[in-house]
Amino acid sequence: MSASTDPASVGGTSSVRLALPAEAGPIAELQRRTWAADPDLAELAGSLDAEQMTQSWWQAIVAPPLAELRVLVALEPGPEAPLVRGFAAIGPSEDPDADPGDALVAEFLVDPSHRGEGHGSRLLNAIVDTLRADRFTRVTCWLRAGDDRFRAFLTGAGWGPDGAHRQTGTEDGAVRVKEVRLHTWIAE
Repeated sequence: MSASTDPASVGGTSSVRLALPAEAGPIAELQRRTWAADPDLAELAGSLDAEQMTQSWWQAIVAPPLAELRVLVALEPGPEAPLVRGFAAIGPSEDPDADPGDALVAEFLVDPSHRGEGHGSRLLNAIVDTLRADRFTRVTCWLRAGDDRFRAFLTGAGWGPDGAHRQTGTEDGAVRVKEVRLHTWIAE
């Protein structure tokens, strides 16, 4: 689809759809920039190679290891092509306590300078629609324990804590992050 026929290009409206391979770079750049601005993740962002991040996102878009693994992008019309304002990576949950009907939002980011414009809500609705179509019944999402803004966004959409928590970080221990898991039921 060319930029002139894509509804999210010039004169179109903001939307959400599956990511295209050409959007791997903008996704990696948005992730890197967002992490770099976060005190908990800045060190991690600085240690990641931009080209390797782009390649990882390209691989996730073009050849995911499972059909249910998807990358969605929140788009806004741009001068020549849609602009990536947010993205999410979704698929089956790999948590040890997961049931077969459990899905996971592995990554959910909206450009900080474009929050409050509806991109997050559109992205969250598309996540639920996509996972329902794949017959998942519950969705989980791990978030940093101190990420009050994201927690408020999810709880405002009907998500709640399920009691699970963990600590993650880099292998060398330089970055350690406490996380809590929120969930919501999506079965119709």
